[in-house]
Amino acid sequence: MPAPMKAGVRLEASVLLSKLGDGVVKVKEYRGDTFICLKKERLREAILLLRDEPELDYRYFSECVGVDYSTWKHERDFPNDRFEVIYNLMSLRHFSRIFLKVGVNDGEKVPTVKDIFLGAEYPEREIQDLYGVQFEGNEPTEGMRFLLPDDWVGFPLRKEVPLGGEDVVFDAGTLGPAVEDPSMPHAGESFEGKTGSEDVSGR
Repeated sequence: MPAPMKAGVRLEASVLLSKLGDGVVKVKEYRGDTFICLKKERLREAILLLRDEPELDYRYFSECVGVDYSTWKHERDFPNDRFEVIYNLMSLRHFSRIFLKVGVNDGEKVPTVKDIFLGAEYPEREIQDLYGVQFEGNEPTEGMRFLLPDDWVGFPLRKEVPLGGEDVVFDAGTLGPAVEDPSMPHAGESFEGKTGSEDVSGR
C-alpha cells in the first residue's frame, strides 16, 4: 500500500509541519524512505501526533537506534550535534514507515518515549549503555549497566573506542581471539584477500 500523500507531500510531514512549525528542522527523502528531523524537545509531541491522528495511525514502534557522527566528514542533518537518535515507526493503517530523527550532544538528554511505546524502553537503554546518550525519564540505575558488565568504563560504540584488542574470557576460562591474533581464511570468505585473510589484515 502506498504511503499517504497530501498535495505531493507525505501526509505525515504535512501534519507535523502544520502542528509543530519550526519544531520540524527538515524533511528529506532518501532511497524511498522519508526522514523527518525534529528538535528533540518536540519529539514526544510529534510521536503522539503520528500515533493518535486517525488518518496516520502510527501505532507500531519498530526500533530506535543511535549514531555517533563525530568522525563523519560529509553533509549531516544535525551539523552541530554529535549524536543522532532515529525512531522507526510503522502505520497499521497504511503499512508505511516513517523515520524521526533528533540530534543530541554530550550532557544533553532526549525525552523518553517509553510511556508512549513500551517497546522503546530497552532500545533507549541500549543506546545509553553503548553511546552514553541519556534519555530523560529512562535514566540508568547508578552503578549498573544495561548490556555491559557493571565495572565497564566508557561507551564502546563511540568512534574514539578502538576496534578489538581486548581478550575475551569464555565460560571455561579460555580466551577468545583478540585483534592481534593471526587471521585464518574460513569457509565464508567470498574471495581471497578481501574478507579477513592475512593479506588484508597485515598480521
